[in-house]
Amino acid sequence: MENNLPVVVIGSGFGGLSAAVRLRAMGHQVVLLEARDQPGGRASVVRRDGYVFDTGPTVITAPYLFEELFELVGRRMEDYLTLAPVDPFYRITFPDGEHFDYVGDQDRLLDQIGRFHGDDVEGYKRLLQRAEAIFKIGYEELVDQPFDSLVDMLRVVPDMLRLGNYRSVYSMVAKHIQDERLRQVFTFQPLLIGGNPFNVTSIYLLIHWLEQKWGVHFAMGGTSTIVNALVDLLEEIDVDIRLNTPVERIDVGSTGVEAVITEQGERIPCRFVVSNADPSFTYREMIDPQKRSRNSDRRVRRIKQSMGLFVGFFGTDRSYPDLEHHTIVLGPRYRGLLDDIFNKKVLADDFSLYLHRPTATDKSLAPPGHEAFYVLSPVPNNESGLDWSKMGDAYFERILAHLEERHLPGLRQSITTRFWHSPDYFQTELRSVSGAGFGPEPRLSQSAWFRYHNRSEDIDGLYFVGAGVHPGAGLPGVISSAKVMEKLVPRPVAGAVSPIPEPQPTRRELA
Repeated sequence: MENNLPVVVIGSGFGGLSAAVRLRAMGHQVVLLEARDQPGGRASVVRRDGYVFDTGPTVITAPYLFEELFELVGRRMEDYLTLAPVDPFYRITFPDGEHFDYVGDQDRLLDQIGRFHGDDVEGYKRLLQRAEAIFKIGYEELVDQPFDSLVDMLRVVPDMLRLGNYRSVYSMVAKHIQDERLRQVFTFQPLLIGGNPFNVTSIYLLIHWLEQKWGVHFAMGGTSTIVNALVDLLEEIDVDIRLNTPVERIDVGSTGVEAVITEQGERIPCRFVVSNADPSFTYREMIDPQKRSRNSDRRVRRIKQSMGLFVGFFGTDRSYPDLEHHTIVLGPRYRGLLDDIFNKKVLADDFSLYLHRPTATDKSLAPPGHEAFYVLSPVPNNESGLDWSKMGDAYFERILAHLEERHLPGLRQSITTRFWHSPDYFQTELRSVSGAGFGPEPRLSQSAWFRYHNRSEDIDGLYFVGAGVHPGAGLPGVISSAKVMEKLVPRPVAGAVSPIPEPQPTRRELA
């Protein structure tokens, strides 16, 4: 009977959705449990006053990873959603009024580098070669491979040493680039996965080559369109999706995981569990302390969490046609600001921002003549003790004033709706320990084998996907974590394989 039990996936973020597709493609019966009233985890959506606001990831890279999920069960991604390329990938703006358009076209990129610092053109070419070499090892060979044992880690150490991955991202870039503004252009990317470029290993330079290889895209309708497409796919292939069903406990018996217990008191027997929840939260809150090992508890205590995020959302009754889709608004300090956020855990007077204008690509996300915006400010996580309930409104007002001065004239008079999320939202709504925006910080000592493992070390039948495990945060990492899981979980036994339904005509085909 145990062989006929379903697999339970906890959480419907991109890791959980990807895991459910892969498990179903293997022939497992799958039950997907989501605590909130909508799927997507961090990638949820708020519809308000005629605007559509994505609350999570907005940068889509490596679209082939989504294509793979649909192809696994005999479908085509383009029948469910549309991805549009974004150009430039990002516009980086500096306090002195200069800007740099980070693009995929090498001629345009080199021309801009030469305008900032002529000698850095050749340095960038060497940096690009290094990024490609790191990508070939760190991504093509390792991103979807388990790091289950120390032997797995030791096997890659020679390559890491040869590629200089003991250096930080900033250190590696500074070795090739002289201009400080250009150093910032080519090192801010780790912040998009929760890492301080002065601390994280230079293996994350692979992000640069990944973006150059596949570009940056936007899902028409918003990132939630991808979530909805995957939910439609899962329903077509008979995955049981249950919203408003938070898991209270994973029931562990003498031989490992036996069931999950929901907050409503339902006991769901299962063959094994795949958790898309924060591993720190899963171990600390969902597992009986007597079932955890001392090593597990020690690891949870020692984890250094990533920074927090303050995210402001607003709509305007006027348009800003000169603003790009993605803008990085850099402040007067770089290293000092990041030190305040990651190490000192204090809220600085200055800030750097990521400004998202999705209506630059898809005007359907706001009423006619209006714009929708999302502005993200890296801040200390909740280990700082900051009281966002008292200071959130004032902080958002400071951000809006800064944007009005730098990029959006007349902004505050044109806002028709606004709200914000702080690290408190990540801690309470998303169950992220310390309100961290991306789970464990991706420094060298918390990467690969040193990160939470995709297969639990001390509880048989417990597996993990998502930002907290190898290969890490960011959509390519989170989706690839499900590929790692696929290599570790048991296969269905003979006689217990649940066949995949044949594709039916899609809505687009019928239309």
